This record gives sequence, C-alpha cells and structure tokens, in this order.
Amino acid sequence: MSATPILLAVGHGTRDPAGVATIRALLERVRALRPALPVAACFAEICAPSLDDAVAGLGGPAVAVPLMLGRGYHSLVDIPGRTGPGTVVARPLGPHALLARALADRLRATPPADAVVLGAAGTSDPSGMADVRAAARLLGRHLGRPVAHGFAASAEPSLTDVVGDLRRRGARRVTVASYLLAPGFFHRRIHDSGADAVSPPIGVHDALATLILRRYDEAALAYGPLGETPQKAASRP
Repeated sequence: MSATPILLAVGHGTRDPAGVATIRALLERVRALRPALPVAACFAEICAPSLDDAVAGLGGPAVAVPLMLGRGYHSLVDIPGRTGPGTVVARPLGPHALLARALADRLRATPPADAVVLGAAGTSDPSGMADVRAAARLLGRHLGRPVAHGFAASAEPSLTDVVGDLRRRGARRVTVASYLLAPGFFHRRIHDSGADAVSPPIGVHDALATLILRRYDEAALAYGPLGETPQKAASRP
C-alpha cells in the first residue's frame, strides 16, 4: 500500500472538449506544484474515466477532491456514495479567499465596470446557494466593492434578473465574474445574461491549484502515518 494517498480529482464532467482540456491542464499545474504526489483525474458524469472506474483501479488509499465550487449533490452525496472505504472525500473547493484572488485576476481581462456580479452555474441545494453568497462576499472584500451574485440556471436570483436590476439602478456597464472552473454550457449561459462583459472561467491558475492541494491535505489527515485506511487509522492508540 502506498504511504502517500493518491489525489483523485473528481470533475463534474462536460461535453465540451475545451472544458475537459482545462481540467487536465489544471491538474498538470497541481503536479508541477507537488511533483512527488500521485494525481489522477476522473469525472462524476459524462466524461471518461468515470469515478467508478477510477476508484476500481486505485489499488491503494486515496483522497477524492471534488472539483466543485460549493456544496451540492455531487460533493455531498454522489461522490461519497461511490467511493470505497479506502478513500476519503475532501471538502468542495469553495468558498475560499484563494478563489477570490483567481476571480480578480480573471476580471483584469475585462474593461472597467460600474457593477460586478458573481455568476454561478446554479444549484438546488440551499447549502450550495449559501456558498455562492459567501463567494460573492469574499470577492467583494478582495475587490473593495460590492459584488452581487446570480445563477445561470436552476436557482434564484437568476443572473439575467440581477444584471437587469443593476442597470435599472443606474449601472451603465455590468461585468460578470464567471464562478466556473472551465468553459462549457454554463459559461455560454452566462454570456447570455445581458452583461457588457464576462470574465473567463477560473481555469488554470496557481491559486486554484494551491487550493486543490490544500483540500487534499485537509482530508489526508484522516489517514495514519503509513497510509492506513481511515478506519484503521482511527483505531490506532
């Protein structure tokens, strides 16, 4: 058994080849930051390798890190339910100040705006909605200005409504900070919100790669010093 648990990065999955390529490039950045750490990639749905196939082929302890920006079905129910007893599931990535730093960097690619909105994909989970609100507050603190939030799908307030409301209140230029890891369906939906500018997804960024490693390190504490499974580690005197 390996003394170092594998970092099993679990992406959501997308039919957009650019989205898959972005996740793989992001994990290359993770490997560059910690070359000795074994890193494997899989997806909860749509893409290969699947989470189930990846877990079946692990051959040792692992920490599954959901590449998700907040709590929701995949991070709270699906991924924990599909991993074996030798795998610990880390917290989702957000909200976190490192994500705010990365979002601020991506906003530099857009022109100055009167108002900034954090644009998230959408969730039906109340805890996930709360995570997006917290992420907007963190970005506002980083930028030193108020940041509203809206969802591209499946939640309220809708991003289109938030952009329209800001215009009615006098904002001439509205920019959306894309609270997404990679391009795909939801980024296209954000572009349809009526905003004047939309930042690129977070993508390959050192702050995001550092956060992935931080979530791994937090969860890896469940293992004993020799890479024992969490159950065995808990039984140590």
